Amino acid sequence: MGNALRLLYERCVEPATSDESGSLGPHGVSAATVGVSALAHDLFNFEINSQVPEGLSQHVKSSRKAQANWYRKILEAWKQAKPPPKTAEEATRLVVETLKRHLKQDVEGLLAFYGLPLPHTIVQVSAGVPTSLPEGVKFEMQSLPVVDARAVADGDTITVYVRTDSPRESSCVPRDVQVAAVRRSQARAERNYAEADARHQEIINAGYRVINLPNNEEVLARKYRIRLRGIDAPEGEMPYGEESKQELLKLVHGKSLTILVYGEDRYGRCVGDVYSNGIFVQEVMLKKGCAWHYNAYDHRLELSTWENEARAKRVGLWAASNPEKPWEWRKDRREGR
Repeated sequence: MGNALRLLYERCVEPATSDESGSLGPHGVSAATVGVSALAHDLFNFEINSQVPEGLSQHVKSSRKAQANWYRKILEAWKQAKPPPKTAEEATRLVVETLKRHLKQDVEGLLAFYGLPLPHTIVQVSAGVPTSLPEGVKFEMQSLPVVDARAVADGDTITVYVRTDSPRESSCVPRDVQVAAVRRSQARAERNYAEADARHQEIINAGYRVINLPNNEEVLARKYRIRLRGIDAPEGEMPYGEESKQELLKLVHGKSLTILVYGEDRYGRCVGDVYSNGIFVQEVMLKKGCAWHYNAYDHRLELSTWENEARAKRVGLWAASNPEKPWEWRKDRREGR
C-alpha cells in the first residue's frame, strides 16, 4: 500500500519549494501549497511507520495514540476518495468529514498545523453562468486561457485576451493590425525574427497580441482590461491587498473566463461580471473577505449579503477590527492626507 499512496501523493500534489512566495505555517508549509502536499506526505509516512508528525501535539489536546487513530482514518478516506484531494478546500472537507465525531478543537488544530482553511472559511458558491444575459449587459466575451500573475493587477482588476476570429471581434480588427499580423507570419516563415518581432510590437502597441496556445496554435487576440463589477478590493499597499490579489489569481489563473460586460469606466476598463469554470468570481471574493461590496456603484442585494456573511465570520480582511475602505484610502492619497 505504501507505493500506492506514494504514487497518489506524487501525481496529485506538489511539495513546497524554497522558491514559493508566502509565509510558512507551523508545519513549514508555504501558502502556495496550503498544506495539501504536507498532509499527503505525512499520510505516506504514517502508512510506513505508524508515526504521527512531531509538533502536532502543540496544536491539539488529544494524546499521540488518539492522533494515530486520526491518521489511520484519514489515510483510509484519502485512498478511497475519487479523485483524491488536490486543493486546500478539498483536503479540509475530507478531514472534517472523516473526523466529524472528534473534538472540534482537535480537528481545527490539525487543520491549522497544515495551514489548511478552517471549515467556517470555506464558501459555498452558486453554480453556473446565467442562461440568459442579465439586464444591462452590453455583450459577453470568452477569454483565452492565458491569465497569469502578470495579468492580475489587484483583487478587482485583470487583463484578458479574446480571439479576433470570434464573431464580435472579427469585424473590428484595425487594418494596420491585420497587415502587421500577415507580415509577421511572413517574416517568421523566412526566419527573419527581428522583422517578426518588430511587426509584433506594432500589434501590441495597437492593443492586440499574438498568443501561443498550449496546443501550439497561434492566434491573434485583442487585449481587454476588466474591472470586476460590484466589488472594491484593498489596494496593493493596503493591509490584505496582496492576499486579495492572490485569491483572485487563484480563481482565474490559466482559465478561460466568461465575462458579461456592462460598460466602461473612466479608465477605459470593461466593467463586468466574471465567471471562472462557472463560478462567479465576485461571489467568492466577497464570501472569502477579499473585497468590499462597492455599493456606491452596484446595488445588488446578494453582494451585500455575501459581504455580511464574511463580516460575521471575520474572515479575510474582516479579521481586522476596523479595515479601511479602499475608496476612502484612494481619496486620502489624492488629497495628500
